Amino acid sequence: MTPWISPSILAADFSRLGEEVNDVLSAGADTIHFDVMDNHYVPNLSVGPMVLKSLRGAGISAIVDVHLMVKPVDTLVEAFLEAGANYITVHPESTEHLHRTLSMIRAGGAKAGLVFNPATPLTVLPECLHMIDLVLIMSVNPGFGGQQFIESSLAKVERARQMIGDQAIRLQVDGGIKTDNIGAVAAAGADTFVAGSAIFGTSDYRTTIAEMRAAITRAG
Repeated sequence: MTPWISPSILAADFSRLGEEVNDVLSAGADTIHFDVMDNHYVPNLSVGPMVLKSLRGAGISAIVDVHLMVKPVDTLVEAFLEAGANYITVHPESTEHLHRTLSMIRAGGAKAGLVFNPATPLTVLPECLHMIDLVLIMSVNPGFGGQQFIESSLAKVERARQMIGDQAIRLQVDGGIKTDNIGAVAAAGADTFVAGSAIFGTSDYRTTIAEMRAAITRAG
């Protein structure tokens, strides 16, 4: 699949969020990543569906993938479907009935994704491959931006890639992605890369995204 670089708005300047989103898209970003936290499933609180609805209302039409770090999850699935999410990813432990939740996402017109935390095994993945469009491997423990990449995540990415095989399912990695490690993540099998502070924390988004894309290309 064509590699996607997906800046996470968690690291953006929220006082001018619409401008920030437009800036990274103009700089070459492929999609926009929403990190949704509830101060319950993870120890932080971030954005809700009204933020996405506002961005859509402001004319932002880019692909938005919404990572729901919330529990319970189904109510927010419905709200983000209504707000205009293109992808919605959920954690298997965030719902009592994973099949039902994934079915709800697809029935609502979005693509469904499944997220695995660093210590969460890939056990349920084979049972869900026919229901999903994206697998997200967390390379940090969810809840905060700016964390260091967990190196053992590379082996997990490789295992997920083996399970996915040649199916049309994106393999995304989120957490500590930078210009100096994105190549290794690509070499492990990922094709979709979430980066927050590594992009929004720089003064030149275009150069940073170009460097990331070059590293992915070199990884083959």
